[in-house]
Amino acid sequence: MRLLIASLLLLVGTCSNQRHSEKVKDIKASIQFQDTSTVETYLNTITEEDLKKHLSEIADPKYVGRMTGEPGHNMVCDYIRRHYDSLKVKAPEIYPNYYQPVPKSYLPEKTNASQNVIAYIEGSEFPNEYLIISGHSDHLGMEKGIVHNGADDNASGTSAILEIAEAFILAVKNGIKPKRSVIFLHVTAEEMGLYGSQYYIDNPVFPIENTIANLNTDMIGRIDKRHEGNEDYVYLIGSDRISSELDYIVRKANDEFLNLDLDYKYNDYNDSNRYYNRSDHYNFALQNIPVIFFFNGEHEDYHKASDTIDKINFSALRKRAQLIFATAWYIANANQPPSKEVL
Repeated sequence: MRLLIASLLLLVGTCSNQRHSEKVKDIKASIQFQDTSTVETYLNTITEEDLKKHLSEIADPKYVGRMTGEPGHNMVCDYIRRHYDSLKVKAPEIYPNYYQPVPKSYLPEKTNASQNVIAYIEGSEFPNEYLIISGHSDHLGMEKGIVHNGADDNASGTSAILEIAEAFILAVKNGIKPKRSVIFLHVTAEEMGLYGSQYYIDNPVFPIENTIANLNTDMIGRIDKRHEGNEDYVYLIGSDRISSELDYIVRKANDEFLNLDLDYKYNDYNDSNRYYNRSDHYNFALQNIPVIFFFNGEHEDYHKASDTIDKINFSALRKRAQLIFATAWYIANANQPPSKEVL
């Protein structure tokens, strides 16, 4: 009898494993870009020259390190919204000047009021489903009289979002609208503790329950020591924690267009750095929204005045921005949003 029970349990386990393997195989097989040439056309509009133009402006010392609530950061936010306005990327109806005010009372003591900057492209078929592409626009300001320009942290991610938005709007102008709405969210006060993204979660401009994924970009312009001599990599954090399908999507986008080394080192639940908890995607993940945090890893200039424009690898930045764009393109145009299932 014991032998029979053991055999039955083994059979059940084997069948279950087979069903799981078949399900994973079926989901991966279903992830196909319908027109790779179209994606490549707009992906290739993201250029090193344009990224450098944005980053050189955002990380300019004249903005005194973009401290939340200070004039320099406000001026950068104005640069961001003017860029969207020039492209005719819409502002939310509730905030026609692109600014979601974040009141002084919400922020740490002695911090002035600030703002998130929000622009969006409305979807053609599923306008009430929202993909959010996010990154923080603030940095550390001045410390001991020295400006911290934050070229990598996070002028790199901010510049990437501006270029990704421009690629999407170029497609729209050529008659190719995304099926879902794509939100470009530049949050404030990340360096102080993710306040800007938390304020958005508490006061959503677009319904949280209809937000299908968040792609967050924070520090994507440098090469860390682990990858010295190889710019063709990016760390993915969180991509498989809420939705295995989202991880399969970014892998497919990478295989199809970039062939970067996708490094999951910091996605480990036991990673002592706890990067999963340390950037703005985390507030979305707490709402059970599938997320990916795109990251280049820390370097010797992290949170130092030496995080300057001359150390940015614009080739690496371009490739990472293109990967985010390709991933976003698929999510925005797929028949179904990524399933909230971990396989």
